[in-house]
Amino acid sequence: MVKARPARNPRVAPPLSAKIVFELPLQLRARCVKTSATPNPLSGSTAGDTQSNMKIHEYQAKEILAKYGVPVPKGEVANTLEEANDVARTLFAEGAKGVVVKAQIHAGGRGKGGGVKVARTREEAELYAKNILGMTLVTHQTGPQGQKVQRLLIEETAAIDRELYLGIVLDRAAGKLVFMASQAGGMEIEEVAARTPEAIFKETIDPAVGFGAWQARKLAFALGLKPAQINQAVHFFQSLYKAFVETDASLVEINPFITTADDKLFALDAKINFDDNALFRHADIKALRDIAEEDPLEVEASKYALNYIKLDGTIACMVNGAGLAMATMDIIQYAGGSPANFLDVGGGATQEQIEHAFGILLSDAHVKAIFINIFGGILRVDRLATGVVAAARNLHVTVPIVLRLEGTNVEEGRQILKESGLNFQVGATMKEAAELVVKAASSVVRHK
Repeated sequence: MVKARPARNPRVAPPLSAKIVFELPLQLRARCVKTSATPNPLSGSTAGDTQSNMKIHEYQAKEILAKYGVPVPKGEVANTLEEANDVARTLFAEGAKGVVVKAQIHAGGRGKGGGVKVARTREEAELYAKNILGMTLVTHQTGPQGQKVQRLLIEETAAIDRELYLGIVLDRAAGKLVFMASQAGGMEIEEVAARTPEAIFKETIDPAVGFGAWQARKLAFALGLKPAQINQAVHFFQSLYKAFVETDASLVEINPFITTADDKLFALDAKINFDDNALFRHADIKALRDIAEEDPLEVEASKYALNYIKLDGTIACMVNGAGLAMATMDIIQYAGGSPANFLDVGGGATQEQIEHAFGILLSDAHVKAIFINIFGGILRVDRLATGVVAAARNLHVTVPIVLRLEGTNVEEGRQILKESGLNFQVGATMKEAAELVVKAASSVVRHK
């Protein structure tokens, strides 16, 4: 079982023209609607997985699974080099033939990036811990900027016989959970799904009945497990399902799920994401959130119930509604610009929220212009306009602001902007507004 040490010093839019080409990469588009950023093996993409998810570290996932009876390797998390060395010494003293030093960040591909090392001696373990702790680990999921490693998981090695895959996700088309298993473990399951989908075995779970033992046995046989391992696997799989349901998870993934030379089964790696909307029921899980792994601006936005995702463009977007936000980013791309963010202020934004939204947008030194695209419904246009004027004055906004406004009290909103004395530009259509903001951004130079 993984033991945790306390951390020290934790720190709806109108359709666009059919001529518009959606240029945002698929994973980026999925991230902008707050997905887990983990492609769904059922579809091979992240598209459609639009619920908001909270990630946790591997060691935290293993702690949770261990409570439900899922076997995990013996290990302990370390926040400092001294702690890492202590854990390694203890494991070797208890008879471990080797230990694995694993970087703990919220991203996959850690092994390929140099964040996972196997040590056969205590001295090797200490060297790897020294090299990995504090490094900036770059993987295919961190982006080129990488992520700083602030803690390690030190585990005993296992006598691996086979590496397999297990996962539980929601199949949105069927409206049910699906338990997946594959003999192709230890590799990217999305690649398996794309190249050899027949290699992934699936059992759809009826929510009224639950995950039956017969389904677990069916998957165990499909994985080619030995007779002596079948009953273990049934307990393992059902425990995994119970953990998923009782914690309100949105994803549980064991990759690899291993068998050992002495016919035991272990979750060698574990990933769990949780549905943010259910965290009010799980204060213990909510406490596992590691904001050091998240973008500071995204953390700040969450304090004010704003859905913000930082991107790498120069045109900031403030929109109400995720669908309209996606369309706004598309039309900025179409007009020749690049969006700096996804920001959904929601249907009932207050003046305070709008002002905080402006502050967050302007905290990005790359922003050269702001595009506000609002379809007034619950959020009336006149209320939005009042908030925009107040924010522009209070924050002394100097970058160009372009608006496209439609909906409830739109004329009153436009009048408020006109009488403000501030230099707002208002586009009659989304296309016109997008062209105005791209042109405005091209003439601005901001000092970082």
